[in-house]
Amino acid sequence: MVATLARPGRELAKRLLLIQSSVVTVVAAGMAIAVNVDWGVSAFIGGGIFVIANAVFALFAFMFSGARAAKAVMASFYTGETLKILITVILFSVVYMCMQVDLVPLKLTYLLALGINIFLPALFINKKK
Repeated sequence: MVATLARPGRELAKRLLLIQSSVVTVVAAGMAIAVNVDWGVSAFIGGGIFVIANAVFALFAFMFSGARAAKAVMASFYTGETLKILITVILFSVVYMCMQVDLVPLKLTYLLALGINIFLPALFINKKK
Protein backbone atom coordinates (compact mmCIF):
# COMPACT_ATOMS: atom_id res chain seq x y z
CA MET A 1 0.00 0.00 0.00
CA VAL A 2 2.74 2.44 0.98
CA ALA A 3 4.66 1.80 -2.23
CA THR A 4 1.56 2.52 -4.29
CA LEU A 5 1.22 5.96 -2.67
CA ALA A 6 4.61 7.07 -3.95
CA ARG A 7 4.28 5.45 -7.39
CA PRO A 8 2.61 8.42 -9.18
CA GLY A 9 5.30 10.78 -7.90
CA ARG A 10 8.07 8.42 -8.90
CA GLU A 11 6.59 7.97 -12.36
CA LEU A 12 6.26 11.73 -12.82
CA ALA A 13 9.87 12.21 -11.68
CA LYS A 14 11.11 9.53 -14.11
CA ARG A 15 9.22 11.09 -17.02
CA LEU A 16 10.45 14.54 -16.09
CA LEU A 17 14.09 13.41 -15.84
CA LEU A 18 13.84 11.57 -19.15
CA ILE A 19 12.38 14.62 -20.90
CA GLN A 20 14.96 16.95 -19.32
CA SER A 21 17.81 14.66 -20.36
CA SER A 22 16.47 14.38 -23.89
CA VAL A 23 15.96 18.12 -24.29
CA VAL A 24 19.41 18.91 -22.90
CA THR A 25 21.01 16.39 -25.28
CA VAL A 26 19.11 17.69 -28.32
CA VAL A 27 19.85 21.34 -27.47
CA ALA A 28 23.54 20.57 -26.88
CA ALA A 29 23.77 18.70 -30.18
CA GLY A 30 21.97 21.56 -31.93
CA MET A 31 24.36 24.12 -30.47
CA ALA A 32 27.34 21.98 -31.43
CA ILE A 33 26.11 21.84 -35.01
CA ALA A 34 24.81 25.42 -35.30
CA VAL A 35 27.55 27.32 -33.46
CA ASN A 36 30.55 25.16 -32.56
CA VAL A 37 31.52 22.14 -30.52
CA ASP A 38 32.55 24.23 -27.50
CA TRP A 39 29.03 25.65 -27.26
CA GLY A 40 27.58 22.15 -27.49
CA VAL A 41 29.83 20.83 -24.72
CA SER A 42 29.09 23.85 -22.53
CA ALA A 43 25.36 23.43 -23.10
CA PHE A 44 25.54 19.74 -22.25
CA ILE A 45 27.46 20.48 -19.04
CA GLY A 46 25.01 23.20 -17.98
CA GLY A 47 21.96 21.05 -18.55
CA GLY A 48 23.70 18.03 -17.07
CA ILE A 49 24.33 19.89 -13.83
CA PHE A 50 20.62 20.47 -13.39
CA VAL A 51 19.59 16.95 -14.42
CA ILE A 52 22.09 15.31 -12.03
CA ALA A 53 21.02 17.49 -9.11
CA ASN A 54 17.34 16.94 -9.91
CA ALA A 55 17.84 13.17 -10.11
CA VAL A 56 19.36 13.16 -6.61
CA PHE A 57 16.43 15.19 -5.32
CA ALA A 58 13.89 12.84 -6.94
CA LEU A 59 15.65 9.84 -5.42
CA PHE A 60 15.33 11.28 -1.93
CA ALA A 61 11.92 12.95 -2.33
CA PHE A 62 10.08 9.72 -3.16
CA MET A 63 12.02 7.38 -0.89
CA PHE A 64 9.21 7.15 1.69
CA SER A 65 5.44 7.52 1.58
CA GLY A 66 2.41 7.09 3.78
CA ALA A 67 1.02 8.76 6.87
CA ARG A 68 3.02 6.57 9.25
CA ALA A 69 6.25 7.70 7.63
CA ALA A 70 5.43 11.42 7.70
CA LYS A 71 8.62 12.34 9.56
CA ALA A 72 10.73 10.22 7.23
CA VAL A 73 9.00 11.76 4.20
CA MET A 74 9.79 15.28 5.41
CA ALA A 75 13.35 14.40 6.39
CA SER A 76 14.11 12.74 3.06
CA PHE A 77 12.46 15.60 1.14
CA TYR A 78 14.56 18.22 2.90
CA THR A 79 17.67 16.06 2.60
CA GLY A 80 17.04 15.75 -1.12
CA GLU A 81 16.53 19.48 -1.55
CA THR A 82 19.66 20.28 0.46
CA LEU A 83 21.71 17.81 -1.57
CA LYS A 84 20.28 19.25 -4.80
CA ILE A 85 21.45 22.74 -3.86
CA LEU A 86 24.86 21.51 -2.67
CA ILE A 87 25.42 19.39 -5.78
CA THR A 88 24.47 22.32 -8.00
CA VAL A 89 26.88 24.67 -6.21
CA ILE A 90 29.69 22.10 -6.19
CA LEU A 91 29.28 21.17 -9.86
CA PHE A 92 29.14 24.80 -10.98
CA SER A 93 32.24 25.53 -8.85
CA VAL A 94 34.13 22.61 -10.37
CA VAL A 95 33.14 23.64 -13.89
CA TYR A 96 34.16 27.27 -13.33
CA MET A 97 37.50 26.38 -11.74
CA CYS A 98 38.58 23.36 -13.76
CA MET A 99 37.13 23.76 -17.24
CA GLN A 100 37.06 26.28 -20.04
CA VAL A 101 33.37 26.68 -20.89
CA ASP A 102 31.28 29.28 -22.69
CA LEU A 103 28.98 30.84 -20.12
CA VAL A 104 26.09 31.67 -22.45
CA PRO A 105 25.21 28.09 -23.47
CA LEU A 106 26.06 26.78 -19.99
CA LYS A 107 23.58 29.13 -18.31
CA LEU A 108 20.95 28.95 -21.06
CA THR A 109 20.74 25.18 -20.98
CA TYR A 110 20.70 25.15 -17.18
CA LEU A 111 17.82 27.65 -17.23
CA LEU A 112 16.05 25.64 -19.94
CA ALA A 113 16.18 22.50 -17.77
CA LEU A 114 14.99 24.58 -14.81
CA GLY A 115 12.05 25.89 -16.88
CA ILE A 116 11.13 22.37 -17.90
CA ASN A 117 11.18 21.39 -14.23
CA ILE A 118 8.85 24.26 -13.35
CA PHE A 119 6.29 24.12 -16.17
CA LEU A 120 6.13 20.52 -17.43
CA PRO A 121 4.57 18.94 -14.30
CA ALA A 122 1.60 21.26 -14.71
CA LEU A 123 1.06 19.90 -18.22
CA PHE A 124 1.23 16.30 -16.96
CA ILE A 125 -1.27 16.99 -14.17
CA ASN A 126 -3.70 18.88 -16.40
CA LYS A 127 -3.55 16.12 -19.02
CA LYS A 128 -5.07 13.61 -16.56
CA LYS A 129 -8.13 15.75 -15.86
